[in-house]
Amino acid sequence: MEERAPYDPVPHGPPEVGVGPWEGPLPEGEQYDPQLLAEGDRRNVVDRYRYWTVEAIVADLDTRRHEFHVAIENWQHDFNIGTIVRTANAFLAAEVHIVGNRRWNRRGAMVTDRYQHVRHHPTVADLAAYLHERDVVLLGIDNLPGSLHLETATVPRQVCFLFGQEGPGLSEAAREACDGTFSIAQFGSTRSINASSAAAIAMHSWVREHADLSGEDAWRG
Repeated sequence: MEERAPYDPVPHGPPEVGVGPWEGPLPEGEQYDPQLLAEGDRRNVVDRYRYWTVEAIVADLDTRRHEFHVAIENWQHDFNIGTIVRTANAFLAAEVHIVGNRRWNRRGAMVTDRYQHVRHHPTVADLAAYLHERDVVLLGIDNLPGSLHLETATVPRQVCFLFGQEGPGLSEAAREACDGTFSIAQFGSTRSINASSAAAIAMHSWVREHADLSGEDAWRG
């Protein structure tokens, strides 16, 4: 089997993703990237955005972003942050917020951070102030005593899901800043699930409750 391109996460299909150079008369429109048209587009984007510039893709996504945000504390350069950014892009989050250290491990993002608004906040208090100014509810996701069940909760339309570091979970400051905390039901022996997995579950809970799944924008990749 041929080795797959390092930026292609799909474990099946042809060894090379994307499309080659444009064939035939060139398309018209400011959204097209002349270099991609000439050399091909091997990026991890859906077919609708083939040959588009990054700026054009972001502008189009901005016309229909969802109203949920995702935030994660970054005190230990958690490797989950990149994966959370990638999932946030897949579910079209309004913004991703990094709390704490400005630098974060981008490897798991698979360059999707180019298409996702990522904002930095020095402290959780700064994050909470930013969100509350915009009437966005801050909900912590952690299996803490007293946390309500995410599975039975009515998720607000304008919400930010906050996650702590892998291992310690939400910091004390984060717990105090949250408008509420919710846990994800577990039935096995492990104490907790991976932070990026928890983030995906929380984001999908919003999608199931609020996203419009009837139109062509509910893509399957």
